[in-house]
Amino acid sequence: MHVVILAGGKGVRLRPYTSALPKPLVPIGEEYAILDIILRQLTSQGFTRATLAVGHLSPLIRAFVGDGSRWGLQVDYTEEVTPLSTIGPLFPIRDRLPEHFLVMNGDVLTTLNYAGLLARHVEAGAPLTVATSPRVVKIDFGVLETSGGQITSFREKPLLSYLVSMGVYALSRDTIAHYPEGMPFGFDELVLDLLAQGRQPGCFEFDGYWLDIGRPDDYDEANARFEEIRSLLLPTDRERVR
Repeated sequence: MHVVILAGGKGVRLRPYTSALPKPLVPIGEEYAILDIILRQLTSQGFTRATLAVGHLSPLIRAFVGDGSRWGLQVDYTEEVTPLSTIGPLFPIRDRLPEHFLVMNGDVLTTLNYAGLLARHVEAGAPLTVATSPRVVKIDFGVLETSGGQITSFREKPLLSYLVSMGVYALSRDTIAHYPEGMPFGFDELVLDLLAQGRQPGCFEFDGYWLDIGRPDDYDEANARFEEIRSLLLPTDRERVR
């Protein structure tokens, strides 16, 4: 079971924390980096290989992870000379990837069953399977619908419910086979391209803990709640990589 972890971004929204550290290495609690937690989770769920797509401050990530043996993983790397977005880093390494694999951001804290997501993807035969989380957004205004210059409906400060991408998805190698190397290409572009082709991606709905650490407020929340959620995020002591 193989995972590609996207760890090459500059983490601009998380500054000043990312001024000296790449975002996947910022500490959570007193013992762990975000990437450390992710690698422990993946190992406990049966993943054996990982490719890290690195760029910004990549020597620090390489020094921290090494060959992955600390986690019982075989780790290799792909380096972004120029930013390639979320899917573009996969194109140069297609021949190193298995038929089906996981792709995820390196700054996600979640209790998602990664192995279950990959298994669902293989079983369904979808070109892409996206892990999703429900989100509710409160609109702080009265919302109007109009037609022909007249109001046809009104809702006062409605709550809107959405499923959002968690930044974790399962992918098949043939889905990205025809894209040229060196082209910046994002997850959003891939989804839109698949829809235009009539190849609907699959959805893996998840309603457990998920936090995308993109802003200082998110990072502060992760640290404030870490002891509360630690037992959910990390494998048991018996399963932990030592």
